[in-house]
Amino acid sequence: MFTGIVEGTGAVRERTETDDGLRLRIGVDGFDDLHHGQSISVSGVCLTVEEYGDGADATDADGGEWFEVFLASETVAKTYLGAVGEGDAVNVERAMPADGRFDGHVVQGHVDTVAEVTGIERVGEDWRFTFEIPEGHDDYLVDKGSVTLDGISLTVAEKRDGEFDAAIIPTTYDLTTLSEKSVGDPVHLEADVIAKYVENMLNGYAGAD
Repeated sequence: MFTGIVEGTGAVRERTETDDGLRLRIGVDGFDDLHHGQSISVSGVCLTVEEYGDGADATDADGGEWFEVFLASETVAKTYLGAVGEGDAVNVERAMPADGRFDGHVVQGHVDTVAEVTGIERVGEDWRFTFEIPEGHDDYLVDKGSVTLDGISLTVAEKRDGEFDAAIIPTTYDLTTLSEKSVGDPVHLEADVIAKYVENMLNGYAGAD
């Protein structure tokens, strides 16, 4: 489980397409606890570390920590990670430890859909981003509710027909890939899992009549 409090950005160093999917090598800073089988959120997609290394590894000319993940064909089809190239930045967050501080909201790393940035506006020191609401996901978003975009825990500032706004503080803007986004760019959207549980329970209740 993740919290949506992004630790920083990593850079895609290598991408290797295979018959079954895609393998990415991602360079990071300060991830000194990397290990095989570890879960890491890559721009909101929960992926598993297959290989890892650091600057002492002679196979990695760029130095610094890095890890490799494999994206199955289904993951490539349902996310935009299949389109990232070498040098592209991605948001990274390690899974929350059992004794960790819970600062964001419950994030599974199971992307529901890919949305699009439809507006970006500077408001004083902050930023206001507007995103489309893809068909079928309107009921999962509410004013002042939580939403995960590219792995970032955000609050719905205002919801309208077909779109919603999120206020972005300078720290979030500078620390994540939002600073590189433009209108028309894709973002991974994960709705609050609590809304999904409520929907499931209400559907079960209605079916009992």
